[in-house]
Amino acid sequence: VQLQASGGGLVQAGGSLRLSCAASGRTFSSYAIGWFRQPPGKEREFVATIGWSGSSIYYADSVKGRFTISRDNAKNTVTLQMNTLKPEDTAVYYCAARVGVGGYSTPTNYDFWGRGTQVTVSS
Repeated sequence: VQLQASGGGLVQAGGSLRLSCAASGRTFSSYAIGWFRQPPGKEREFVATIGWSGSSIYYADSVKGRFTISRDNAKNTVTLQMNTLKPEDTAVYYCAARVGVGGYSTPTNYDFWGRGTQVTVSS
């Protein structure tokens, strides 16, 4: 499966952005999808994940209550709605797909990665 993240941009603190992960391939619905981000000068970190059926949703503590992940298997897309953005949310955001059921927060457990999209939150 091939993935492409989009929807990033520049927003003021407190604002919102909606990221999309578009996938190609007929087996998209077989994959759990995760969002990760990599802040400047830091390692890639887990943001959120959603299971193949739309259940099994988990968030990093830092985004819980502000971000919402959802998917539409008919459209081969996963969306990350980001509200109440903070300057510390500034990062390149990536979507990734995995087949396995465990280790959802570990980047190496993901089989496919898309190119990232830049999110910049100004104070």
